[in-house]
Amino acid sequence: MSARQRRARTRAATPRRALLARRLPAATREVLALALVALVSGLAASAPPASAESVKPRASLPQIQRQVMCVTCKIPLMVADSPQADRERAFIEGLIAKGEDEAQIKDALVAQYGPAVLALPATHGFDLTAYLVPLAAVLVLLATLAVLLPRWRRHARAQAASRAPAAALSATEASRLDADLKRFD
Repeated sequence: MSARQRRARTRAATPRRALLARRLPAATREVLALALVALVSGLAASAPPASAESVKPRASLPQIQRQVMCVTCKIPLMVADSPQADRERAFIEGLIAKGEDEAQIKDALVAQYGPAVLALPATHGFDLTAYLVPLAAVLVLLATLAVLLPRWRRHARAQAASRAPAAALSATEASRLDADLKRFD
């Protein structure tokens, strides 16, 4: 049996995953694995908990203030100090006293002051791009790194192999060096 036939038989018996692992350099596999872990953890963190709909926590003023802006100052309501900020706080306190939850309070604030009152953009429509563009940029950077890193490493190895070794010392230079070193001991 020739070497070519043995390789063909080995390839046929080897699972496809192992073939892919042999084709990709280890650094590329590591970068791809890290990108996959980051993507999965990001998706898991953004998913709402299963029991979030069944339990409605009571909204509080500090909790809402962190999530809304003063419409005149354009800063978070929790640090704003203006008559408009005081009116917004009073409006929120009135809604909390009525027993409304966080989502209802935010909806009422948007109805009263417009979408500029929310600190974070909406998660639908055109506002979704505020979340998707940074994610896409990170994925593009990771893909670029996965492509370029093996090239850089190959280039560095080629340069290291092409460098000339250091010239050997002559006998007189070696004796002078030894004499100098002995003086400093």
